[in-house]
Amino acid sequence: MKGAAFDVVVIGAGAAGLMCAIEAGKRGRRVLVVDHAKAAGEKIRISGGGRCNFTNLNAAPKNFLSDNPHFCISALSRYQPKDFIALVERHGIAWHEKTLGQLFCDGSARQIVDMLLAEMQAVGAELRLQTAVVSVAKTDEGFAVETSGGTIMCRSLVVASGGLSIPKMGATGLGHDIARQFGLPIVATRPGLVPLTLAPDLLERLQPLAGVSVDASVKSGKTRFDEAMLFTHRGLSGPAILQISSYWREGGTIEIAMAPGADLCETLRRARTERGRQSLGTLLAEHLPRRLALLVAESHGADRRMADFSDKALHAVDAAVNHWEVRPAGPEGYRTAEVTLGGVDTRALDSKTMEAKAVPGLHFIGEVVDVTGWLGGYNFQWAWASGWCAGQAV
Repeated sequence: MKGAAFDVVVIGAGAAGLMCAIEAGKRGRRVLVVDHAKAAGEKIRISGGGRCNFTNLNAAPKNFLSDNPHFCISALSRYQPKDFIALVERHGIAWHEKTLGQLFCDGSARQIVDMLLAEMQAVGAELRLQTAVVSVAKTDEGFAVETSGGTIMCRSLVVASGGLSIPKMGATGLGHDIARQFGLPIVATRPGLVPLTLAPDLLERLQPLAGVSVDASVKSGKTRFDEAMLFTHRGLSGPAILQISSYWREGGTIEIAMAPGADLCETLRRARTERGRQSLGTLLAEHLPRRLALLVAESHGADRRMADFSDKALHAVDAAVNHWEVRPAGPEGYRTAEVTLGGVDTRALDSKTMEAKAVPGLHFIGEVVDVTGWLGGYNFQWAWASGWCAGQAV
């Protein structure tokens, strides 16, 4: 083979690519990871507020979106959260569980990056940063990868270049382009786990609420998430909104309950009898942040006493708080999206090896593939699992 020859070249030094390199190296393969970035694992480093939400104890196929939902079952069952936790503990990295099975480092996310790089070094895998991939070509013996540092020959090529989210960190459509070059179909991409914007008139009305957070229940169709929601200068954000954004489609509505644990109608009826001289805003502030309570009250007679409200009026207040129907203007876009929905169509891949069925030796792993997890460590678990599977096969 002409040029520098490796058994495996991995394009992308993110979570999936590093894991694949480690596993391939363990099997005695000569491995090279290339990335155009200045540092490896940048998405790992910034994740979880700098503490890296590195997996989720509840990771299961039901927590992932894909046009081919059964594809992820094999990888997620073969490499589980407990496997990654064991690796973390072997390196002496302290961690803790937050809500909903989310696991974080006690210290810096940099510990996870350092752990992966140490594992790579231990198996002799090579890393070349600031090395851009210019083109990829099939050869009789594998692949020729032309880079900004020269042409590299390899028997197996693994594409772990990520999706389109957070372009300021260097995200590109390279992986999708390589897939198309070799005839693999792409499921249409869109931003996922992303804040939602609101129409100007609604945004103007809600302007006083920017920065207010509330525990909410947010629904789109049959899917519901019960987590925090944040009002912003552009629209709505917070975990509940990021989660539902992956299920919501443009033109559709979402339904929001901002006091989901309260039977608000019954509470207000009782207050009408027992606390008839109090204002609606005062009553609502017992269940909602004060600014939100006052804004809702303004729309339903802020100066009226509770005794003056009819049943119909109280139902209208309940609907505004716990059945608020919103038609978002759109997602904020890839700039603030945590992930990319869609990607390489998994029907074209082998679920055990991540190899393209029609192109022997070509594998796709991580975010470039049409498998997207919920917020809360699920996407890292997919990266570890898909990378591990490809590493056993290359």
